[in-house]
Amino acid sequence: MLKEFRDFVARGNVVDLAVGVIMGAAFGRIVTTLVEGVIMPPLGLLLGRTDFSGLFLVLDSSKGVPLSLADAKAKGIPIIAYGQFINDVVGFLIVALAVFLLVKQVNRIRSMVERPVPVAAAATKECAYCASPIPIKASRCPLCTSQL
Repeated sequence: MLKEFRDFVARGNVVDLAVGVIMGAAFGRIVTTLVEGVIMPPLGLLLGRTDFSGLFLVLDSSKGVPLSLADAKAKGIPIIAYGQFINDVVGFLIVALAVFLLVKQVNRIRSMVERPVPVAAAATKECAYCASPIPIKASRCPLCTSQL
């Protein structure tokens, strides 16, 4: 069983998958930082100094109206934290765009590498009467002497 496991792990696909997962996790952190630290602050400033990650909707105000998302969580007030959802959607769109552009480039490079080899024009044709191969430019079959 240990040998089978070693053979499974040593296959190229598993190693490629592991590298992809690690790179994906690192890319996810970069995108999160990009969204939360670079994209959303100017967007929030343009929309009236709004911090999207702190936006929420109070579902039950019987325990009071919280001043912040952290206050609502500390007091156990039921809320819908839609601001973080907005941040996550923007992050997803950035990742989706990056993956789309990457796949588009890989497909373009692959199509350049895998171009079909042009087939050379045939040098011979088949005689319609005796089915023997004859040169393309021949006007008479050399075997059966038929007019072509």
